[in-house]
Amino acid sequence: MTQSGAPARPRSTLVITAHAGDFVWRAGGAIALAAARGEKVTIACLTFGERGESAKAWREGRKLDEIKAIRRDEAERAAATLGAEVRFFDAGDYPLVATAHLTDQLVEVYRATQPDIVLTHPVEDPYNGDHPAANRMALEARILAQAIGYPGEGEIIGAPPVFYFEPHQPEMSGFRPEVLLDITEVWETKRKAMECLAAQQHLWDYYTDLAVRRGVQLKRNAGPNLGLAHRTMAEAYMRPYPQIARELA
Repeated sequence: MTQSGAPARPRSTLVITAHAGDFVWRAGGAIALAAARGEKVTIACLTFGERGESAKAWREGRKLDEIKAIRRDEAERAAATLGAEVRFFDAGDYPLVATAHLTDQLVEVYRATQPDIVLTHPVEDPYNGDHPAANRMALEARILAQAIGYPGEGEIIGAPPVFYFEPHQPEMSGFRPEVLLDITEVWETKRKAMECLAAQQHLWDYYTDLAVRRGVQLKRNAGPNLGLAHRTMAEAYMRPYPQIARELA
């Protein structure tokens, strides 16, 4: 309850991703944890990854509209498994091009969801230009959504903390694992969501192995006395903005 006696709104997480599968591989654990706590999670999926991340379907002779439908279905099932809502923008991938209209749509999503946390791609990815494009739009829309003079529906937002999830090639993308998130308790949920993405089945084991490695690093940095699971699973994140604190911890 708030001081006025009105029910407090649940915390809100906004995830902005370039392609239909990105949110599962990179942030599925964070999404599942938030949903398990009763928080609202909204995924803004800018494209279906129909051209650049659906090679299996193209080799099977599928047509563009059919591939989009396949990827939409996969992403919807994965989001439901994690406990999140997904919104599709169908902006077209390879390349994903930033437009004023698309940015306006993201501003509306920010204002509608009033996020407490934002998850998105990091600034760099030399292997996939769609990911930095999504990052730029996510950050620009966050700034615009704070501006009372910027036109659009909904109330202005505050300054929600932003976390960059781990790219596929972290060493080549300037990514540092500054935050290690323990996702052990929801790992099986994330794995089930991953298995919804049959179009990218080759990534299932890769991201399982990555969660194991990040879990080892989490335990090493946490120390021996926190009662962590023998097989700890984790995700890694970066923070582009300063952490706000009343004490160092």
